[in-house]
Amino acid sequence: MSGALALHCRRCHVALEADDLRCPICALATATDHAPRPPGASILRCDGCGAALTYDAAAKAPRCGFCGSTMRLEQPTDPLERAEHLLPFTVPAAHADQALRAWMKTLGFFRPKDLATESVLATLTPLYFCTWLVDTEALVSFTADSDAGSGRSSWAPHAGQVAMPFRALMVPASRGLQHAECARLAPHYDLAALRPAGGSPPAGTLIEEFDVQRSMARRRVIEALESEAAARLQRERIVPGHRYRNVNVSALLRGLRTRRVLFPAYVLAYRYKGKPYRAIVHGTEASCTFGDAPVSWRKVLGIVAAVLLVLVAIVGLAYVGSR
Repeated sequence: MSGALALHCRRCHVALEADDLRCPICALATATDHAPRPPGASILRCDGCGAALTYDAAAKAPRCGFCGSTMRLEQPTDPLERAEHLLPFTVPAAHADQALRAWMKTLGFFRPKDLATESVLATLTPLYFCTWLVDTEALVSFTADSDAGSGRSSWAPHAGQVAMPFRALMVPASRGLQHAECARLAPHYDLAALRPAGGSPPAGTLIEEFDVQRSMARRRVIEALESEAAARLQRERIVPGHRYRNVNVSALLRGLRTRRVLFPAYVLAYRYKGKPYRAIVHGTEASCTFGDAPVSWRKVLGIVAAVLLVLVAIVGLAYVGSR
C-alpha cells in the first residue's frame, strides 16, 4: 500500500495501489514486482488456527508451531506476498526455557507452588510471525464526550480535526498468534535491528507466510490506525479532560506505506500434571514471557472457606450480641 492510487485494474478499472497482487474487486492478478510463488510451490496450512507456514520438505507428520494442530499440504493458486525484512533472534532457545520457568515463579499465590519445577516442556518452537509496519500521514476527525466543560453535567461533547503522523505502526498479519499476543510482543522489538529477509533460517525455525492479500487487508490496517488514533487523542489530551466516552474517529490517509516484516518469538507447549498449556517467549527480550497456566483450586477453595468462616463468625457474634 505504497504510493498514490495511480494504477487501475485492466478488467474492471478500479483504482489499485502499487503493491496489490490482485484487484480487490474482481480478483484479476495485477502486474507487480512482487512475483507470485513459483508454480508447484506449497505451504503448510494449519487445520486448527489457519496459519500458513513455509513448507519444509524435511517435515514429517508436521504440527503447527502456533497451536500444535495437524497441518496439511496446500498449493495456493493466489500469489502470496513475501516478507521484505526480518528481525533476527537474539534469545537462544535454552534461555527461552529459562524465561518460561522464571515467569512461572511470578504468577502469584493462586498458582501451584511447584509449577516451575514440576512442569514438563513438550515443545519449544522458534518461529517468525508476519506483521505489517505502517507509515502514513492522517487527518483524524473525531467526536467524543469528556468531563471537560461539562458544568453541572457529567459529560460534554467535543469534536475536531487533527493531523497525526504514524511511523512504524505494527499491524499483525498473523493467523497463528492472537492480536492481543502480538500487541504484548510489539513494544519490545528494536526496529533499528531489522535486516532484509532472505536466506535459509536456522534449522527448526518456522516462518509464517503472508497469506492475507494486502488488498483484502486494508480494513485491518485502517482499524488499527483508527484505534491508535483514538488512544492517542486521550493519551495526549487532544480531547480535553480526564475521563472519556463515545470516542469515535475517522482517518483520511495520505502517503500510506507498508512493509512486510517477520518478527521472532518462541511458542512453548508444556504439561503440568498431564494437562497441556501454551506460553510465548519474546525472540529478542526474554523478560517478555506470557501464556496459559494452571490454577491451584485447592488454594482458591481454601481462601473461600476461610472467608466463609469469618462471615459465619461475624454473624454469630452479631447474633449473640443482639440477645
